Amino acid sequence: MTAAALDVKAAVLRIDYPSLLPISRYDLKPDDLGFAGAALGDEDNGTTGGFLGHTYETITMAVPPEEADAAMDRILAGGVRLIVLLAKAPDMLRLTDKAAESGALVFNVSAPDVDLRDANCRGNLLHIAPSRAMKADAVAQFAVWKKWGDWFLLAGSNPEDVQLADAYRRAANKFGAKIAEDRTFADTGGSRRTDSGHVLVQRQLPLDTQDVQDHDVVIAADETDYFARYLSYHLWTPRPVMGSGGLRPTTFHGAHEAWGATQFQTRFEDLTGRYVRPEDYNTWLALRVIGEAVTRASTAEPEGVRDYALSDEFELAAFKGQKVTFRDWNGQLRQPILLYDGSITVSVSPQEGFLHQVSPLDTMGLDRAESSCRAFE
Repeated sequence: MTAAALDVKAAVLRIDYPSLLPISRYDLKPDDLGFAGAALGDEDNGTTGGFLGHTYETITMAVPPEEADAAMDRILAGGVRLIVLLAKAPDMLRLTDKAAESGALVFNVSAPDVDLRDANCRGNLLHIAPSRAMKADAVAQFAVWKKWGDWFLLAGSNPEDVQLADAYRRAANKFGAKIAEDRTFADTGGSRRTDSGHVLVQRQLPLDTQDVQDHDVVIAADETDYFARYLSYHLWTPRPVMGSGGLRPTTFHGAHEAWGATQFQTRFEDLTGRYVRPEDYNTWLALRVIGEAVTRASTAEPEGVRDYALSDEFELAAFKGQKVTFRDWNGQLRQPILLYDGSITVSVSPQEGFLHQVSPLDTMGLDRAESSCRAFE
């Protein structure tokens, strides 16, 4: 029997929020952030789809927050029902609910909020991006594996930093680490990029990190990129730094080469002229989930793609050592988390020895019994 030809239309909607410049110019966001991953995803899907008569077309749209709803309306009015979304949690929820009214399926490739995988989950929202809990657990496992069981947790004062710090406290409790000291480094709004930026931090950080209880490692919770990058060389007592500075958890980075990733990197760089970012990889992965469902289940309908992705038949190669799958209780993609020092992949979690009755990947983030999500029942 010959599979029916399918024209697969998707969209990538990116909400561009006003923000301060990053500490490092290396971290300036490219204009095609996320969209570049979509281009490679379409190319990869088209390679397989060409043999089956399937075509892939993905539109991309970047708008400020105040135009987000209108942009989603335009996408839905154009008949697109497979939507990749780069947005913060409040917009993610509102736009996902809007999409649900039209029967559309949304892929979250940016928002790390645990609540989106828990009480505020949505049945038409699949999460490619890992949650803060998954990333915190990935770091915690490595610290515990290294026998660095006493932590100095230093958290920023912004709301995202507070949520990340909570994830690290939960991870410490989960894996038997002890938080010897728990402190907040207040964001006073000073410039991070002026000539005096590092001078200010150089004077302030050592003072703010002295007289700390004995500890093995510093865990930084600084999602807003205020101080953690400076920690390694400005601590009062020198210790390894993990979390938002030093050794950082990520889905992917431009120097990762293991498990066939080199060919992914070279194809991405040939296409875009730059190194891959996590948002690009997450968007690529979302489109590959769609492509896999179209290829294996012969459907481009949102419900069909969702059902296949959540089924036991679904698995996808992701250049991280094992196939990735979805948690059928909250729509989160199970995946290894890379631990990256800014130059190389130092390690990959889950770490050896962290066991689980279903999958070692489920040792990171909300397990079935921990999730209050009911939208997938």
